[in-house]
Amino acid sequence: MEFSSKIIEQAVEAFSQFPGVGKKTALRFVLHIIKQEQHTSENFSDLITRLKTDLKFCEKCHNISEALICEICANPARDSSTVCVVQDYRDVMAIENTGLYKGHYHILGGLISPMEGIGPSNLNIDSLLEKLKLKTVNEIILALNATMEGETTSFFIFRKIAPYSVKLSTIARGIAVGDELEYADEITLGRSITNRIPFDSVLKTK
Repeated sequence: MEFSSKIIEQAVEAFSQFPGVGKKTALRFVLHIIKQEQHTSENFSDLITRLKTDLKFCEKCHNISEALICEICANPARDSSTVCVVQDYRDVMAIENTGLYKGHYHILGGLISPMEGIGPSNLNIDSLLEKLKLKTVNEIILALNATMEGETTSFFIFRKIAPYSVKLSTIARGIAVGDELEYADEITLGRSITNRIPFDSVLKTK
């Protein structure tokens, strides 16, 4: 692509760094911003800055929050004895949209993937074990993607929490193997949470 302005070229390059955004789509974004009123562009710029300056990670579950403790963990109506382990914020949103889960969450921040250089130490697993040491958690639900990375991570957690007296379950496989939670429809995902099964029964079928 040939650009008439270095600023436009740099802006296109910046937008094209986003997942799934190519140079042509990035150019459409840039041209759209150019056409906007200045105050609209300034508001957009301010929001991008606030994403980095005003947002935090919940001290209890690692969820994205504007406070030190997210709204879910701070809600006394939620069941803190049940903890649903997920990969990231998108999975929390997907499960919350079902309206069927009333427990807490624990966000790992990724999945074990040797190919990508992601090991257990790169994930929020130690803080999950710290919760179990407090003996206030009765059930851990593994709600990870039905992929090789998801299964590897689930098995690793299974071994790590074995010494603790806690029920371990996993979502029912209404979610097809290879699928990701964020793309599952709400009914299927909701049923998968509600009809969760003991994790060791999954191991016996493999």
